[in-house]
Amino acid sequence: MEFSVNHPLIFIIVGIIVAFVLGQSVFFLVRALKRAKELGISSSTVKKTVSSSAIFTIAPAVAILVGVVVLSKSLGVALPWLRLSVIGSLSYEVIAAQNAMEPLAQDMSSVVTDPSVYVTVLWVMTLSIALGLILVPIITKKVQTGVSKIGMKDKKWGEIFSNAMFLGMISAFLGYVFCDVTYIADGHLQGLTPVCVMVVSAVVMAILGICSTKFKIRWMTDYALPISLLCGMASAILFSNIFGGYAVPTV
Repeated sequence: MEFSVNHPLIFIIVGIIVAFVLGQSVFFLVRALKRAKELGISSSTVKKTVSSSAIFTIAPAVAILVGVVVLSKSLGVALPWLRLSVIGSLSYEVIAAQNAMEPLAQDMSSVVTDPSVYVTVLWVMTLSIALGLILVPIITKKVQTGVSKIGMKDKKWGEIFSNAMFLGMISAFLGYVFCDVTYIADGHLQGLTPVCVMVVSAVVMAILGICSTKFKIRWMTDYALPISLLCGMASAILFSNIFGGYAVPTV
């Protein structure tokens, strides 16, 4: 059987998994509705809660769809659909896929035709994110307890500690953005593309945040992430044409 990233068998396997996840969602939704009825919560309140929750899921869904489109170029539709429908992160999945492809002389601009490369990328994306399922129940309570104790002793240091952990996570992604900037010294400007895209996305996010705060536009806050993502992707096309196609230069 000839391998294809969009083979019907892959879609069948992924469809079964996604259907199972959707079944869990329906199960807990039904349980929640029954529990609300037992507690005497009015049907109008329940309907309003369900409808508002459904509307506000559109914003993150748009961001996820962007990730599926980005990854589908090389990995097909089924695998990105699976990874971003179960347990996944847009920023993580793209970086994990690219890091797995580079040592195998494969990039995200071309379709994966080697099944061994496809399986390798699948395992890297899946096993890495699955580590969170193991660590969360083991260390989360201890970390939260430690942060709470610091906050109770000194509120200022508690905030500093929380912000430091967040900035540490962001720093990992910033390193990925700036990792190829040094190639500029050799005349290769491709390393400027991710930096410029980051700046454009940050500026768009800041503008949306200021506008939502100043003019009290709630929907702008909910859709700030997907809008900044789309603007960043559009700018990536522009900067790629200016600086050349993004690839790690060989020097």
